[in-house]
Amino acid sequence: MKKTLLFLLITLVCYPVFPQKELTLKDAVLERWRSLEPDRLLDLQWNNEVDFYSYKDEDYIYIYNYESILQDTISLNKLNNSFEGEDRLITIPNINWIDSHSFTFKNRNNYYICNTKRGYKSSLLFSVPSNAQNIEINSQYNLMAYTIDNNLFISKDVNQSFNITNENNVNIVYGQAVHRYEFGIYKGTFWSRDGNYLAFYRKDESMVSDYPLMNISSHVGHVDNIKYPMAGMSSHYVKIGIYNSFNNDTIYLETNGPKDQYLTNICWGPNNEYIYVAVLNRGQDLLKLNQYNVQNGAFVKTLFEETSDKYIQPLHSMEFISSNQFLWRSERDGYDNFYLYSIDGNLIKKIAIKNHVVKDFYGFNNDNIYFSSYSKDGLSTDLWLVSVNKKYRKKIISDSSYHTFLASPSKSFFIDIYSSILNPGETRIINNKGSIIDVIHNAKNPLINYNIGSTELIKIKTENNISLNARIIKPYHFDPQKKYPALIYVYNGPMVQLLQNNWLANTPLWMYYLANQDYIIFTVDGRGSENRGRDFEQCIFGELGKIEMIDQIKGYEYLINLPYVNKDRIALHGWSYGGFMTTNLMLNYPQLFKCGVAGGPVTNWEFYEIMYTERFMNHPDENKEGYDKTNLINQVNKLQAPLLMIHGQLDDVVVPKHSLEFVKSAVDLNVQMDYFLYPGHKHNVRGKDRLHLIQKIIDYIRIHNQ
Repeated sequence: MKKTLLFLLITLVCYPVFPQKELTLKDAVLERWRSLEPDRLLDLQWNNEVDFYSYKDEDYIYIYNYESILQDTISLNKLNNSFEGEDRLITIPNINWIDSHSFTFKNRNNYYICNTKRGYKSSLLFSVPSNAQNIEINSQYNLMAYTIDNNLFISKDVNQSFNITNENNVNIVYGQAVHRYEFGIYKGTFWSRDGNYLAFYRKDESMVSDYPLMNISSHVGHVDNIKYPMAGMSSHYVKIGIYNSFNNDTIYLETNGPKDQYLTNICWGPNNEYIYVAVLNRGQDLLKLNQYNVQNGAFVKTLFEETSDKYIQPLHSMEFISSNQFLWRSERDGYDNFYLYSIDGNLIKKIAIKNHVVKDFYGFNNDNIYFSSYSKDGLSTDLWLVSVNKKYRKKIISDSSYHTFLASPSKSFFIDIYSSILNPGETRIINNKGSIIDVIHNAKNPLINYNIGSTELIKIKTENNISLNARIIKPYHFDPQKKYPALIYVYNGPMVQLLQNNWLANTPLWMYYLANQDYIIFTVDGRGSENRGRDFEQCIFGELGKIEMIDQIKGYEYLINLPYVNKDRIALHGWSYGGFMTTNLMLNYPQLFKCGVAGGPVTNWEFYEIMYTERFMNHPDENKEGYDKTNLINQVNKLQAPLLMIHGQLDDVVVPKHSLEFVKSAVDLNVQMDYFLYPGHKHNVRGKDRLHLIQKIIDYIRIHNQ
């Protein structure tokens, strides 16, 4: 009875009896992440030593203990006591806790430390040039690394900065992310645990082909050449340097092997004597976890190897739980789980949760590891406690909602931020037994005064009884007696999951706008999508688009059999991999779809980047048949229904060659299609121009889906 009342209450809160406004497209697009986004606590975080947490607004930092009792407030005026004139803070900055009473923050190009026990006095730590990027401070807060252009710099204090590389070759890049951000790489510098050593990437792109992007921002226009390694072509070469702050020397690890191998998941050992690197071959089917000596860069040994008949995708570095044991994450047995190893590379045991994919690791304490996982259907997240040495495990939180957790230093408490389709969000403090300490924030429904249609998550079964997640958006004035046209929004590519049981099920607001124009919006996360286990994801290997189309057609069949859907008026739209899938479906099932809009589409996998493409398709020389079958440019003659292809003029992810080659083939074959280029935009059209993009997509669909 209580659950029923709660559901009714949530429903009434989310869908008022007397809605006041129609959702405009302008609001749906430009206000999605502003006024129409559920509110949240800003800069919410635990202290890094003691179990208390903080958050901010424009004028204050609020500090609470784990029982949610207010301990202190730090006002903007207090912080500004250290500043004068133009240096004064306008709003409270984001902070980074150092210890129980000190934090750092940035003001303009300066980094400060503030001590709450010493009158909130702020002291200058570092100053950086205005063009500095990739800034990272070490754990001792006495050294800072940053890059300017392609070189790497170190600051030792306010007045002492120097470059540790001095490269004039534009093809050599230091201290930045490599391998095009694949393999879990998001940065290029890595401080040791004691803060005395800095590991960094060195990337040599001299052998990588230039790709020209035509930039019209200047009077006569100019070419922006980017390094873009396409499948089958030469990749860049990577080394790992180690800077020693004691003697200011730099050495390089003896990684050996082929120059185009991938070096990732860099991890410092507990005593800083060794550094560990996951070395992945270009074929991405052999991984070696290697140990190297920090003093001379010498290879010490391979702790273990991992192989696959398809691919290995290392995304997470080692997690040391003691000086002689570490956890490694792998999908080797079908699901992303933990494996416990000794420091010498011997497998101790698998620490697994059956048929669940690990999401985030929160740490180790008192023999227990804490982490979150995706539910079996991938729609929600759970919080786990699992003993390392005992046969004990507990699911701390499991309620079908989508959660993000932040662990306190002792791992005794968690900040739990969660939402569901009808719940815009709640933030609470829980303990590691799952008991609620306090609810600290309830997000307001930003759409309470708008006419918003319903959102449903459903399951669709394939022929071999695999359950696929799908989402249906209906008009707010839905009439089950009417027949509605439908838009299938598609992505269905690897490493992406569109549907979750969070606020509005991840639905962009423009879809509600279109639904209110008497449309049904439908989406399926088919096989190949993320967070359903290795086999669900890797079944697309070798011929991208084949299995995905089977599942999208299964979704199509479900959709057209709904009594309120007009099966003769079905449109398609997707971007990036979704643009590939939209075009693929339009070519291979021309009789099913009235029209399609393909944004930033891959049309020939030989034109896409090495790291991503060769993982799923192998080298073109090893899989000629697979590349031929997925080459959409060679299938243009099958196009029958109206197709609009859209591309960003400066797209450096899916380069414009993809769509231009498709258009050229259409011209050669006298096949009519539509094309639109967005000047000055990269892979996605952002900012105010996004309104123009979404309007163009909707207009095309409404005109041609008749």
